[in-house]
Amino acid sequence: MAESLNFIHQIIESDLETKKYGDSPIITRFPPEPNGYLHIGHAKSICLNFGTAIKYNGLCNLRYDDTNPVKEDMEYINSIEEDVRWLGFTWNERLWASDYFDTMYEAAVELIKKGKAYVCELTPEEMKEYRGTLKEPGKESPYRNRSVEENLKLFEEMKEGKYADGEKVLRAKIDMASPNINMRDPIIYRSAHATHHNTGDKWCIYPMYDFAHPIEDAIEGITHSICTLEFEDHRPLYDWVVREVGFWPNPPQQIEFARLNITNMVMSKRFLKRLVDDEVVDGWDDPRMPTIAGIRRRGYTPEAVRAFCEEIGVAKANSTVDIAQLEHCVRDDLKERVPSRNVIFDPVKVIITNYPEGQSEECEIENNPAVPEMGTRTITFSREIWVDRADFEEVPPKKYFRLFPPQEDGREGNEVRLKGAYFIRCTGYAKNEDGTVKEIYATYDPETKSGSGFEGRKVKGTIHYVDANNCVPITIRQFDYLMIEDPDEPGRMIANTDSLHESVCMAEPALKDCEPGDRFQFFRHGYFNAEPKFYSKDNLVFNEIVGLKSSWK
Repeated sequence: MAESLNFIHQIIESDLETKKYGDSPIITRFPPEPNGYLHIGHAKSICLNFGTAIKYNGLCNLRYDDTNPVKEDMEYINSIEEDVRWLGFTWNERLWASDYFDTMYEAAVELIKKGKAYVCELTPEEMKEYRGTLKEPGKESPYRNRSVEENLKLFEEMKEGKYADGEKVLRAKIDMASPNINMRDPIIYRSAHATHHNTGDKWCIYPMYDFAHPIEDAIEGITHSICTLEFEDHRPLYDWVVREVGFWPNPPQQIEFARLNITNMVMSKRFLKRLVDDEVVDGWDDPRMPTIAGIRRRGYTPEAVRAFCEEIGVAKANSTVDIAQLEHCVRDDLKERVPSRNVIFDPVKVIITNYPEGQSEECEIENNPAVPEMGTRTITFSREIWVDRADFEEVPPKKYFRLFPPQEDGREGNEVRLKGAYFIRCTGYAKNEDGTVKEIYATYDPETKSGSGFEGRKVKGTIHYVDANNCVPITIRQFDYLMIEDPDEPGRMIANTDSLHESVCMAEPALKDCEPGDRFQFFRHGYFNAEPKFYSKDNLVFNEIVGLKSSWK
């Protein structure tokens, strides 16, 4: 069966067949701006760019688009590199757009010499007015027809720092009547008196993204510049820059794909930064955040994220993916790779009245029933155990097969299997003054121990337990979606201020011996990991990765 290719790979295979780039390998790049942490939308771009290079035995560069000295930070740069490595990729070269500032300046001078660029003094307000609208053409700047000599002199003075920020800009001379507003004499350089992390105070003029990006690609010999769909209207400007500068005989081609949108997630660095600054979350790596750092801390695996990106594919039209599909990929990846542990989320004590006081015994239980190779572990059983409060009903509804006491209709107390241990039958219970169940009473059948070969009666309910005399309290952090629909304005998403829930649970003691980041299935509850930042033997904290049930089909 022939391999199904996405439309980007179809273009690349056609280019390889026609030798559009001669004997050059396929070269892609991942070009983040280091002004924030990457989110899962960037993961799709990382997988696509690096994956394409791997598929065609090519190269992929990591390049920082650091042309804006005001917003960039080394913290973001370090996080970006950790994210790329975590996803399983290695770059060919680590590059900086700022290393090309000299070439970009030369390219701007070349455009001025060709009569394709001019220095403009319109204020931002005036420039907006002159720009026109989608229905009306723009008006030419009164500075548009300056001589080449005057433009060269003014641009040199801009470079020397003689003008204040915004006082003068360099604009490309294209077409003020173009139906594509991006082609109406866009700004390609602006004055900015700011220290740059890489070039220091060498420059007080900086290129605009739409001018810098095609030049960066061309310098590096990028063959296919893969970017998201919002840059489709910028492609004519991308092509114009490399064509009119004329330094590169075989320029790259830009190809756009639909960006990743996921329900209950906001893919905006600006909005995510506000959540951090306003302390709605405890940092860029908060497990509720859609950042790669956040989902890594929460316990998602790189394999699951890559599988998700592969599963949703590459499209030409924007759409929104149900978050349940991402959670399905995480759950599917974890189900056969993590061991199970018993944790009681809302504990209520069960006293086994016919079990000897002071006695306990060991029971063997599977680490992962779906993977026998994971073997078994030992848990203990004694007279007092913890079970989940949800596993008991005073008056059971129909088809309730867990613990309930003898009923007024003559039914005896229900019998259940304790996973890894015995059958127990509920005989009664006691209440607290507030009406809540204080403790449950039961008897056990010593003939029914798991693994004993017992083949007598069957029971329909199986529940898990923790030995009350051999357990540890742990803190569970469960998360609701960080973004929810505004109840007052349907269709509008707002931050969920009640998205973190902590509770103290009772767990089998093996959980005090794990390492930060270790993942487990808490039997019948979901997948969890030991909090990577502050788990310790004195602070047993676990994050919920994803629940057990999937609504995705």
